[in-house]
Amino acid sequence: MKIINLLVIAFLALPITVQTTEKEIKTEVSGVTVFLEGAQVSRQKNIPVNSGISILKFTNLSPFIDAKSVQVKAEGNITVLSVNHQQNFLNELKKSSELENLENNITEINQKLEIENTYLSIIREQIIFLQENRDIGGKNEQVDISNLEQASNFYGKKLTELKLSEVERVRNVEKLVAEKTKIENQINSISSKKDFPNGEILVKIEAKQSTTFPIEITYLVGNAGWFPSYDIRAKNIKEPINLVYKANVKQDTKVDWKNVKLKFSSANPNTSGLAPKLRTYYLGYNTLPPSYNLTNNSVTGKVVDENGDPLPGANVMIEGSTIGTVTDFDGYYSITIPNEESRLSISYVGFESQKVPANRSQIDIVLKEDSAALDEVVVVGYGRSNRSVSRALAGKVAGVSVNSKKKNESIPVPSVQKENQTTVDFEIEMPYTINSDNKSYVVEMTNYELPAQYQYYAVPKIQKDAFLIANINNWEQYNLLEGEANIFFEGTYIGKSLMDVRYITDTLEVSLGIDKKVSVNRQKIKDFTEKQFIGNKKEEIREWEISIKNNKNEAIKMIVLDQVPVATSEDISIDIENISNGKLNEENGEVAWDFSLEPTQEIKFNLKYSAKYAKSRNLILE
Repeated sequence: MKIINLLVIAFLALPITVQTTEKEIKTEVSGVTVFLEGAQVSRQKNIPVNSGISILKFTNLSPFIDAKSVQVKAEGNITVLSVNHQQNFLNELKKSSELENLENNITEINQKLEIENTYLSIIREQIIFLQENRDIGGKNEQVDISNLEQASNFYGKKLTELKLSEVERVRNVEKLVAEKTKIENQINSISSKKDFPNGEILVKIEAKQSTTFPIEITYLVGNAGWFPSYDIRAKNIKEPINLVYKANVKQDTKVDWKNVKLKFSSANPNTSGLAPKLRTYYLGYNTLPPSYNLTNNSVTGKVVDENGDPLPGANVMIEGSTIGTVTDFDGYYSITIPNEESRLSISYVGFESQKVPANRSQIDIVLKEDSAALDEVVVVGYGRSNRSVSRALAGKVAGVSVNSKKKNESIPVPSVQKENQTTVDFEIEMPYTINSDNKSYVVEMTNYELPAQYQYYAVPKIQKDAFLIANINNWEQYNLLEGEANIFFEGTYIGKSLMDVRYITDTLEVSLGIDKKVSVNRQKIKDFTEKQFIGNKKEEIREWEISIKNNKNEAIKMIVLDQVPVATSEDISIDIENISNGKLNEENGEVAWDFSLEPTQEIKFNLKYSAKYAKSRNLILE
């Protein structure tokens, strides 16, 4: 009896091994919130599990998941014990059907090229053999004329056949090579050069009984983003502006988003259509008047890799803003810049990002391949990724948020939440498909009718053109972000402008480009450009005539700006002799004329000032 009791006690003292089952879960993307840089992906599924501890392995995920952003939400009588993210380098992500078809086409073309090259080799060997055996008869033997004629006919006919066959085969090779090049370019446009591992999320749960419960996993993923753009249409200067708000979205996460609930969020809150601005004209000794290098406020260029191959679909953004574009099939881009201090940020999947100042009209970029991307050993839980799944799940990745609910009570689990500062959210009502093909998709988010007040604006000192400006009040309610805008006026495409809302207060000014039906001119009156000497002072007089003519068949409102110099020394005096009832800003010397013009009406203003300074000094006046 004592022996039996001892055996029972020994048996009870033995550690009980809990059976852990592993279950591979395949899910589809159900919803995506796209940020200016990156996206949050959501996957949902109802999962049946047995009682006890189970490990749910979510597979075929993007390799660009931010491990710290993984969140799990589960409902039912289960407890989420831990969550981890890892990358499976043994099982690469399945390629898209489009990419597989293209690669199969390449294989078929290579096989055809091999056959054609084989035929070419045989034909060329036959030609060499024929040429080496042209002689008939020996050196001391007489050749019969009929035999010579037969041999000549045979040689000519055979050589002609071989040469024509060679030409045909060469043409076939050229066609196949050209077709192969096109397919390779298409493959490069939808796929990066390296293969990526299979992303996986491991969720360890405990169920008190067999059950089926809904689970949702969300995570942040890179190589995705969007930027806004606009279509602005104005029928005339009496009707409201029609503004189409569009999202330009692109993703190369290696996982397609098929019929997903799509949302755009601004979490990271040129052409001649951009009107010029005056700089203060400070007048002093050895100082120059302000110079204006008139540009079209745009930057163009090409993005290539280190081998000089174009990178189609590369992101080109204005740093610190939502203004952006993508490169075309040949790697070219064009982007409108808001000011001279702008910087370009260029990024592409698998390459190191680059930032450069936008200080010239053409900027070509060479991106270096990111050799460190995805080559590091991924640490999972308390061990490396090549250790057992159970041991990996013994710990929880820092930053992973777990949210588990029971029907009757809340199970407390560690939770780290990352708070995003979102300024604008746009939810697309219908399901949308965005493939992982590195192409830009344009999604129309909303359409506004904006009441506007129209006014023409000109700075003839810089540019002798009249810009049509639409002033929009209470624009904050429309949640606009800065971005490029295509301008359409009176049914005609005018060009591109810029919606820059970063520094606007109560009124948003939208430049609708140049209206050639309003003539602007500024010319110097020569009678007042010479120097005069008065005592120990020297005086110079400048006078300008500004003329504006309305060639339209309707009245317009207009504002014209010019300037007079502002003295920076006590022995320099500026006398304003005539500004034709313009409004003078004495602080910066700006002169403004605000007026209306009837159809075909012309108006002229004079701007006249004199500068007096020491006779022994020199001033540089315009």
